[in-house]
Amino acid sequence: MNIRAQNLHSGKVLSLYGEQVSSRLLLGTAGYPSPAVLTEAVKASGAAVVTTSLRREAAGGKAGQRFFEIIKGLGVRALPNTAGCRTAREAITTAEMAREVFETDWIKLEVIGNDDTLQPDVFGLVEAAGVLVREGFKVFPYTTDDLSVAERLQRAGCEVIMPWGAPIGSRRGLSNIAALTSLRAYFPEAKLVIDAGIGAPSHAALAMELGYDAVLLNTAVAKAADPARMAEACATAIKAGRLGFEAGLMPPRDMAVPSTPVAGTPFFDLD
Repeated sequence: MNIRAQNLHSGKVLSLYGEQVSSRLLLGTAGYPSPAVLTEAVKASGAAVVTTSLRREAAGGKAGQRFFEIIKGLGVRALPNTAGCRTAREAITTAEMAREVFETDWIKLEVIGNDDTLQPDVFGLVEAAGVLVREGFKVFPYTTDDLSVAERLQRAGCEVIMPWGAPIGSRRGLSNIAALTSLRAYFPEAKLVIDAGIGAPSHAALAMELGYDAVLLNTAVAKAADPARMAEACATAIKAGRLGFEAGLMPPRDMAVPSTPVAGTPFFDLD
C-alpha cells in the first residue's frame, strides 16, 4: 500500500460481522485491462476487501487459478460473490463452492432477476439468504433500496445490507437519494453498503455523507483511463464524505442566512 493510501482511512474503524476492516472502500476485481493494473488499483485504493466471482474465474481455467493467487498475494480479504446466478438454488450452490475455494464464510449474495437492469430478484434473494445464514455464512446481499426487502433480509440474519445506488455498471451515482436516506434512517444499527452504480468519486462521497458505512465499486475504477489514480480518488472521496457525516452536516435551508449578523454592525459615516 502506498503512503497516501495508508492515511486515507483514519477515524472510526468499520466492523463487518464482528471483524474490523481498515477501509470503507470495497473494490471489485472485474474488467481490468490486466492483472498488473488490478494490482496497482487495489494497492492505491487501500481497500482491505475485494470481491470476485467464482463463476467467472473458474471458467478461466488456469488463468482463473492465477487470479486466485494474485488476490492472496495482495494481502486483502476476498469476498466471493454469486454474480450471474438467476435462481436461489444456483446462488446457494455457488456460495457453497466459493466457501471451499476461498476458505471463507463471507459471501456477497447476488440473485439477478432482470437481464437489462441486472436488478436483484428480491424473492430469490431473501430465500437464498435465509438458507445460507442457516448454513453459517456471513451474507452480504446485493439488493434494491426497498425497505420491506431490507427488513426481510435482516430477519433472515443479514447484518450487512447492500442496496444499489443505480444499476450495475451504469455509473449514474445515487438514483434515488430519498429512498436511500429513508433506508439509512430506518436501519440505524445495520451496516449499510452502497453497491453498484457509482461512477465518480463525488458519488461515493455523497453516499458516505448520507451515513452509509461503506461503498463497493468496480466499473468506475476498472474502466477509468488510469485505474490506480481513480481508485485513490474514490478512496479519498469516501474518507471526506465519512468525515463530513461524522462532523455533522448542516441541513439545507430555503432562504439565505447571512454569515455575518446585521444587528450590531457598526456604521461608519465617511462624510
